[in-house]
Amino acid sequence: MLNRSRNRVGLWATVVGLVLLLLTACGGDQGGQADASSEVSTADSITLGYATCAHCLPMSLTPDYVEDIDVEATSFASGNDVLTALVSGSLDVAQVTYLHYITALDKGFDLVAISGQINGGSEIVVGNDVPLEADDWDGFKELIEEHKQSGEKFRVAASRGNAQDIHMRGEFMLHGIDPVEDLEIINIANPADHASALESGEVDMISTVEPFASQIRLSEAGKHFVYPYEQDAGNLTNLIVTRSDVIEEKEDAIYEVVDGVVNLVDGLEADPELWVDVLGENTSLSEEVSREALENSFPDYQMHLEETLAIANMMEELNYIQSDVTEEAEANMDYRFIEQATGKSAEELGK
Repeated sequence: MLNRSRNRVGLWATVVGLVLLLLTACGGDQGGQADASSEVSTADSITLGYATCAHCLPMSLTPDYVEDIDVEATSFASGNDVLTALVSGSLDVAQVTYLHYITALDKGFDLVAISGQINGGSEIVVGNDVPLEADDWDGFKELIEEHKQSGEKFRVAASRGNAQDIHMRGEFMLHGIDPVEDLEIINIANPADHASALESGEVDMISTVEPFASQIRLSEAGKHFVYPYEQDAGNLTNLIVTRSDVIEEKEDAIYEVVDGVVNLVDGLEADPELWVDVLGENTSLSEEVSREALENSFPDYQMHLEETLAIANMMEELNYIQSDVTEEAEANMDYRFIEQATGKSAEELGK
């Protein structure tokens, strides 16, 4: 199992398309979820959205952990769809990523972070024929130079703009590798296509997300190189967010929901079988892949401010956002809900 280092990962580069969508069709159906986009919840109810991924599906259990209000939990095809539904007013609370949070703030959207959820899930894998052992950064640099001398750069793929892409680029820079100058970075938007690209030799290396990383290794389509968590953003992934108007109108209900999320996270930590079961019920993953994917995932309700600001700085440096939003990122992290749910101070919860 991985060392459980300080926690931290999917935002697609098509966030530009998301913004255009928000500006032109905010009231539309997102990800086929007509019910979620058409209902307006009452003061004692909450509409909650989450994406369909190994990290995200446990959010479907949230209603089981909330007693005093009604929570309607709805799955969406992607984190972009969830974010769109939230900022357009179709949802009260959303599970997104730290990268969604930073990007939304950069675009001027009203987003307030209220709890963490699950971190981890990033892995860099290489093709079986690539002469590279796990964690061999010196060997990797030698391969890069060999490819540059041959006139063809070493080919690395990622889904541009998601957490794995950011983690990968930050990790490369940390080890003295320039992602732009030293490598050919190829965008493969759908992580489900990563295995075939690696197996076919279209690319030499891929930074991918669970459960696809585990599927690649277990099917022997590729092999492990590194978990890219040494860079300043660490392994931050999922974040629970809402809007300021929802807090104003439904503050008590938000306290209840965050209490439920905290209890859910504690439940997943205490009994990983809950997680395995929910993946089995909602995906076609084998139990072996599900269990393997959970080795690289970390239930965590804390909101890690230092690493969040590092993500914002990294995204600005990589030109994923156009402005410095570190001040907004800190101001919009509201710790009072997890403080009450846990009985801990904000400083104990990552501030």
